[in-house]
Amino acid sequence: MENSMHAPEPVMLPATVLAELESAVGRDGLIVEPSQLQTYECDGLTAIRTVPSAVVLPLSTEQVQAVVRVCATHAIPFVARGAGTGLSGGAMPARGGIVISFARMTQILNVDLPNQRMTVQPGVINNHLTARVAPFGYFYAPDPSSQSVCTIGGNVAENAGGAHCLKYGFTTTHVLGLEIVLPTGELMRIGAPSCDAPGYDLTGVFVGSEGTLGVATEVTLRIVKKPEAIQVLLAAFDSITGAAQTVSDIIANAILPAAMEIMDRLSIQSAEAAVHPNYPVCDALLLIELDGRSAEVDLQMEQVRQMCRNNGAWEDRLAQTERERMLVWKGRKAAFAAAGRLAPNYIVQDGVIPRTKLPDVLKRIGEMSEAVGLRVTNVFHAGDGNLHPIVLYDASIAGQEAIAVDLSLRILRVCVDLGGSITGEHGVGREKQESMGYMYAEPDLETMQRVRHAFDPHNLSNPDKLFPRPRLCGEKTGPYTPHPLETAGVAEYF
Repeated sequence: MENSMHAPEPVMLPATVLAELESAVGRDGLIVEPSQLQTYECDGLTAIRTVPSAVVLPLSTEQVQAVVRVCATHAIPFVARGAGTGLSGGAMPARGGIVISFARMTQILNVDLPNQRMTVQPGVINNHLTARVAPFGYFYAPDPSSQSVCTIGGNVAENAGGAHCLKYGFTTTHVLGLEIVLPTGELMRIGAPSCDAPGYDLTGVFVGSEGTLGVATEVTLRIVKKPEAIQVLLAAFDSITGAAQTVSDIIANAILPAAMEIMDRLSIQSAEAAVHPNYPVCDALLLIELDGRSAEVDLQMEQVRQMCRNNGAWEDRLAQTERERMLVWKGRKAAFAAAGRLAPNYIVQDGVIPRTKLPDVLKRIGEMSEAVGLRVTNVFHAGDGNLHPIVLYDASIAGQEAIAVDLSLRILRVCVDLGGSITGEHGVGREKQESMGYMYAEPDLETMQRVRHAFDPHNLSNPDKLFPRPRLCGEKTGPYTPHPLETAGVAEYF
């Protein structure tokens, strides 16, 4: 892993190639100044950095095609980038490669309310979608914590979720169609306005492929009618176990909340200091949102409150106004950024486990945390078992960053061992490549590689991501390869 403070100098592209890129996007759409290129050397995973050789800012699909054709002609790797909020290094450029930034492709192209869909460019910010259709009683459901800044192109690449994915589903549930520029520069349209188009589900293949199959330049999305009633409950517990059991009880009683989130004491404290959501001070805070018909929501909320009390909740508080409801979620969505109040540096992971395994994995995380002397604060999409352990550390202390990374990757192993996954919404990117070899057998990885090869035979579209190491289609590797940090002297801490 590259040192987080010393990214390698960029590889210079020939003047003839730069001229071709300038011809594609115009002089104001090409960035080559070294000081400006540093802005694009990483995404939200700042521990890994590579300065691109150039950045292009296209205005249209045609300009994207022209750029990609230049890359194909000269075998230059490229990566598409939205707001750079990703947390797995997925938008980090390849050495000697270019970044295709969608900062200027931010138009909402069409809103079709009768058919509940809209078509947008990839640089549109997530919550701008809901802002556009809210006056008509609609909203766009996937709501990652970074929704005020993250873009739809990145959401499609990572199959972003958010608190409300429990009931409404991830990004893939809401993508009806895509316009894609393939790594050859060819234009491809997949999906259809209808919900079940015939043929292979290529839209499902592309969403979540982390930019390794091409570049989306238009996205047709499903929007949802706003429910009649929305209620949000805060329940305070003296243990994570009680909160986790309540989550299981709610699902077991055939109640499907719009969202269920758990925050531990440290995350509550940091969020309170950051945005003052007026959370109770407790070991575990359970946030539950129900929506639907008013009579149904009223009945189910009474049942939910009783389940909370049965499992030891000593306070259960309903948000009384829309402002209070938004403040509750503002506190939860601030949890990642607020972790900066707890330590100079941190790593956010997103392993997935079966809901019933939550107490087991938290116990294991606590033991591992204590063994290395680093604190871990936890936030969960509790309803679907998506954990967000935040490993706190100080990079100025020699060796502590390596220990923190190792701890975060071992937490992912625990998730896999308990029947879960290494990622729920952040993606694999560069950060979790080697962990893919722990989760999948070689035949599984080879099959995925064949799909990638069909779209990108020359490995130019966001290369060196997702798979355990760069390789050609059909090339075999051995069994699970440990992450380099696992053999760098930090394993002794476990």
